[in-house]
Amino acid sequence: MLQRLRNRASGQEGFTLIELLVVILIIGILAAVAIPAFLNQKGKAQDANVKTDITSAQTAEESYNTSNATAGYVVASGATNPLVTIEPTLATPMGATAVGQENLAVTAASTTGYTITGLSPSGVTYVLTKLNGVVTRSCSLASSSTNPAGCTIASGQLTGGTW
Repeated sequence: MLQRLRNRASGQEGFTLIELLVVILIIGILAAVAIPAFLNQKGKAQDANVKTDITSAQTAEESYNTSNATAGYVVASGATNPLVTIEPTLATPMGATAVGQENLAVTAASTTGYTITGLSPSGVTYVLTKLNGVVTRSCSLASSSTNPAGCTIASGQLTGGTW
């Protein structure tokens, strides 16, 4: 019994180099599959965030027009953004200039409608237009964009999509 314990203690048992290489290869294959899937989800999240901010800006624009006795809608972007008083979360994306941030602006405001444009960090431009009570949503891709996650667009096209 004592002899068996001595043999077990002095034995040099462990993993062979081949076994370690197989494990590293398996981990590499799993990483190669998981990383692109993660990056795709990141792009989808960025696009969803831009669409949510556009919807918030639309609600703020309607609220601003209703609560103020103005004769139309208001243009909003950058630091002089009157919509921030209604929806404080719009302060950051309106006119953001840092790389990787979304850029959101309300343009072409008039008595009959407005246009809200949002640029996602993934390279998709989302546009919501309200004109004479009719709301349309369109999107387009930058030429370098590889993630049309939230933009339903024909294959091989860069413009003319919807969301």
